[in-house]
Parts: sequence; C-alpha cells; structure tokens
Amino acid sequence: TMSLLITNEFQHILRILNTNIDGRRKVMFALTAIKGVGRRFSDIVCKKAEVDGFKRAGELKQDEIERLIAIIQNPLQFKIPQWFLNRQKDIKTGKYSQLVSNNLDSKLREDLERMKKMRSHRGLRHWWGIRVRGQHTCTTGRRGRSMTAGK
Repeated sequence: TMSLLITNEFQHILRILNTNIDGRRKVMFALTAIKGVGRRFSDIVCKKAEVDGFKRAGELKQDEIERLIAIIQNPLQFKIPQWFLNRQKDIKTGKYSQLVSNNLDSKLREDLERMKKMRSHRGLRHWWGIRVRGQHTCTTGRRGRSMTAGK
C-alpha cells in the first residue's frame, strides 16, 4: 500500500454537508460518502471546482472545500447538465436539482407518502412492504422477511 505523507494541514476527518468524510481517501471517492453524490457526480464536481480528484481529501484547502460545496449545492449554475442531476422535473416545482444528505431522505419520504395517498400501484406496494419494481415474488425473496400475518 501507499504510505501517506502527513503534513500539519492534513485533516483525518472532514465535515462536508452534515457528513463525516475520511481524509485518507482520494477526493473523488471520499465525496461519495455524502448521500446523493455518486462516483460520476463526484468526478464532474472535482473537475468543475478545478480540484485534483486523486489528491487525498485531508489535503484539501478550505477554499477548495468551499468550491466543492458550492458546486454540489447548485450544480446548474456551474454548467453541469440537467440530465446529470438526481431530481429531475420535481413534481411540485418542475425544477431540476441535485439532492444530497438530509434533503434526499425527506424528498424520498414525501414521494412515498404522495404515492400512498394517491393509492397508486407503487404506493400500495411500498405500503405493503413488497417488491415495487416488477420483480417476481412467488419463489424469490423468501429469506429476508418473516411470512407471518401482517399487522
């Protein structure tokens, strides 16, 4: 394995967008610890912020961290295309955005509640706790859940 050169400015744990990030990992992969940021989005954010994605996250300067946060929070202003974002055509606002950490959880919960309230097929299957995306359920997926009478 590669040895780490630890200087005075090296941070072992960074706090970005309410998430603890391991400073020993490379920036591109360390950012994926944030919920809602995957490898490809992390790569494009590093390129837009002009940060070397293969530098260790603990070596980042404060201004580089602020640039990364700014791009993650409003990617459309930094010319990241709409199709790259994880929330496209929001049902209420019609806007495109990238949801991260707590916002992602709350929006997902809202969406599921909306589907349940409408009594849509997907909503009902979420409600019942069975497969939603058209998978077969007769013979597979027996181990995870107990087959007792429901509530």
